[in-house]
Amino acid sequence: MTDAELRIEDDPRHEDRNLLNERLYEFNARTTGIHDGRWLAIFVRGDDGDIAAGLHGWTWGGTAHVDTFWIREDLRRHGLGKRLLDAAEAEATRRGCTVLQLSTHNYQAPGFYRRQGYEEIGALPGWPAGTTRYFFSKTLT
Repeated sequence: MTDAELRIEDDPRHEDRNLLNERLYEFNARTTGIHDGRWLAIFVRGDDGDIAAGLHGWTWGGTAHVDTFWIREDLRRHGLGKRLLDAAEAEATRRGCTVLQLSTHNYQAPGFYRRQGYEEIGALPGWPAGTTRYFFSKTLT
């Protein structure tokens, strides 16, 4: 298998990406003995069912992670972001998590997360070029 053909795909199928996530989770759970991983998603949908805002991530082993957080532009700056983040924190706490982590870029929302009590725990300057990616963490009570 070491001579297997490598195939680069720039539009992988959802089921292929999901398979990688599942296999990695299986390895992590088997290695750590922690099997409580769950997806976490919160959406705001319009009357037509289309997503107007939301976030998704996961909880596992007393930790929570927000991977993607987006709000339609016309709904921003009206408190919806805080409500979504508060709901994610509450659900993570309900699931037994004591910390929530996430990342953002300098052109996105680092100030928002700081105002919500998140502590910057790292930064990657130049990721991507000319910008900085920030990593945040918050202890949940």
